[in-house]
Amino acid sequence: MSHAIHYDVSRFTELDIYLFKEGTHAKLYDHLGAHLMEREGQKGTYFAVWAPHARGVYVRGDFNDYHDRSHKLQLRADGSGIWDGFIEGVDQGTTYKYHIDSEEENANADKADPYAFYAEVAPSSASRVWDINKYEWNDQPWMRSRRKKNSHKAPISIYEVHLGSWQRKVEEGNRVLTYREAATALASYLNEMHFTHVELMPITEFPFEGSWGYQVTGYFAPTSRYGTPQDFMHFVDIMHAHGIGVILDWVPSHFVTDGHGLMNFDGTCLYEHEDPRKGYHPEWKSAIFNYDRNEVRAFLISSAMFWLEKYHIDGIRVDAVASMLYLDYAREEGEWIPNEDGGNENRGAVKFLKQLNSSVYAAFDDIMMIAEESTNYPMVSRSPVSEGGLGFGYKWNMGWMHDILKYMKFDPIHRQHHHQHLTFSFVYMYNENYVLPLSHDEVVHMKGSLINKMPGDNNQKFANLRALYGFMIAHPGKKLLFMGGEIAQFAEWNYEQSLDWHLLEYPPHKGVHNLLKTLNKLYQDEPSLHKNDVEAEGFEWIDENDYEANVISFIRRGSKRDKPIVVICNFSDKIHRDYPIGLPSKGTYEEIFNSQSAEFDGWNITNDAPMKSRARVHHGRKNMLHVTLPPLAVIYLKKMS
Repeated sequence: MSHAIHYDVSRFTELDIYLFKEGTHAKLYDHLGAHLMEREGQKGTYFAVWAPHARGVYVRGDFNDYHDRSHKLQLRADGSGIWDGFIEGVDQGTTYKYHIDSEEENANADKADPYAFYAEVAPSSASRVWDINKYEWNDQPWMRSRRKKNSHKAPISIYEVHLGSWQRKVEEGNRVLTYREAATALASYLNEMHFTHVELMPITEFPFEGSWGYQVTGYFAPTSRYGTPQDFMHFVDIMHAHGIGVILDWVPSHFVTDGHGLMNFDGTCLYEHEDPRKGYHPEWKSAIFNYDRNEVRAFLISSAMFWLEKYHIDGIRVDAVASMLYLDYAREEGEWIPNEDGGNENRGAVKFLKQLNSSVYAAFDDIMMIAEESTNYPMVSRSPVSEGGLGFGYKWNMGWMHDILKYMKFDPIHRQHHHQHLTFSFVYMYNENYVLPLSHDEVVHMKGSLINKMPGDNNQKFANLRALYGFMIAHPGKKLLFMGGEIAQFAEWNYEQSLDWHLLEYPPHKGVHNLLKTLNKLYQDEPSLHKNDVEAEGFEWIDENDYEANVISFIRRGSKRDKPIVVICNFSDKIHRDYPIGLPSKGTYEEIFNSQSAEFDGWNITNDAPMKSRARVHHGRKNMLHVTLPPLAVIYLKKMS
């Protein structure tokens, strides 16, 4: 078969080149990379790669026995720095790399295609020619309705998953599930547990399993560990068929330094900063993108747009935003370069994030952009970009997570001295549109699992964990829980093995599992628990100051026609009988949730009978009642009539 190369073909217009140079092209995946096509009756593949400082760029692959000089691309004459060409007979599945002949001495390298749609299974590192347009989607009903599912008014309960370790085929040598296997099993499980969304830890192609996907080489390729691009499309399709939104964890903050990746791509620091004080991440041993370079911003924005368009992704969680915003992140004095005004704000990154959110929301206004941002940087999600905000739809509430886990670790006898850790998040809870995360980061690196963070004996540990989940669902903000938390797994998460599903044979673990299922269902069914997650009218204190009893109480509200929910949290290890509580209005109340209920393997200290209010002023309210507060428990009350 002929493998002649031709240069009289292009997928670029003058406008494409202009937008690329300007940094505003948002669909570079339609032009750069490897594209199957036909030219004058000859089938083959068009290749295009950005390497402005290369002396020559060659395509080498299994079609030419990986010869590094036989198929040279041509440098375009438009000043774009793009090399391109059409090679006959290169078809679906062909493996290839770009051999970069650099002007720098001893810098020649074989590079994977930055825009490849598919790759070899690691540790092999070549790209594969692949047609991603051959898939028939069946999710039209979901796509028409997802605006409502992703709304700030919607109940959003996210299950964070690492696809390689959620479940494994232990009987087949501990084999990972494929995208197709995981789709069916995971979708059914999410429905059973009443989660609304799944967030996948990075599935963008990556070389090292131990990075969990956060050290990326392929920003346009789902990892081949679990199957083909079409297999991943099927995964998303099945999720949508089950009413589950798919959120992709995406890493534009840094990239892996492996030789076949983006670093020193054309013999120069093309994607990263040359100065290591700006271009190398000391904490993660990775390269940092140069957001000041127009073509780099266009590359990253195109990546985000790609997953939204081609894979019908419903949301993107942007990893490590704080590391992008601050030039001195994870650096000591003298290890970073201030901006032109002497400050530590990375203005290139700020420009990129604003441009990113403006671009994707303009194209897909029914998706979610979520920032993992751990500082008090202003207006991450609250204001439109035109008013100075970064333009995200949501921000992870890392402060809530740190405070509540710190509080829960204290023995109940000491909690009264740390009451502020329980209540401080309520001070700023509406400053941003928050997601409350109990993520994978909290159950690794010797931090201990969630159940093992809880104090006391086993009974107390489980009671504390159940109370934590009851508090989380009642607290304003959308919810996120990492897999394994719902079964109270004792072991830290291990990416090389399945979750400890056998624990569900034991009543305490099954109880936590049932509790999460119940809480997620309540969160969806009760408008007052979700409608105003990001609006101040959704919350009202009853009493935040009963620190001596380790008790707080508050009201969650929806619209005027929705019945409010009274939430009472007792984080002491003592039962409080006849505890007086002020009410939103007079009437008869019932307990609709109790984390110590027997159905959750709790201590079965409950308020079973309907409770009629009394016309007596308490907590500044005209009506009140007396309730039994179980130790280490959260209860919800709702007015019956």
